[in-house]
Amino acid sequence: MFGGPVQVERGFVLHAPIKNYSSTLKVTEQIAMTTSKDVLEEVAHGTGPQRLLVSLGCSGWSAGQLESEIVRNGWLTVAADPAIIFELPIAERFAAAVNLLGISPFMLTGESGRA
Repeated sequence: MFGGPVQVERGFVLHAPIKNYSSTLKVTEQIAMTTSKDVLEEVAHGTGPQRLLVSLGCSGWSAGQLESEIVRNGWLTVAADPAIIFELPIAERFAAAVNLLGISPFMLTGESGRA
């Protein structure tokens, strides 16, 4: 996966938290994020997590920018769902995440207005 235009030479791995690697951050009880290569070495040897997503690069925001965008309804947010992240084909993930909000992706528009 391509995580964004910043630091494209660096990567991270979302995975089932089977153990803590050199730089593992617990995201939820079922999802961890690791940025060190030891997780990839274990995956290559068949001893790492079976459920994983590897991404290169990231996106970045200035201090308070993301929070401000969320307050202004610039983002739709849902709780992380391991089944969506690790099991669904990529083409189905967006619709499945939007469905968690109780709406269809076809109800979304890029236009805005005032009521």
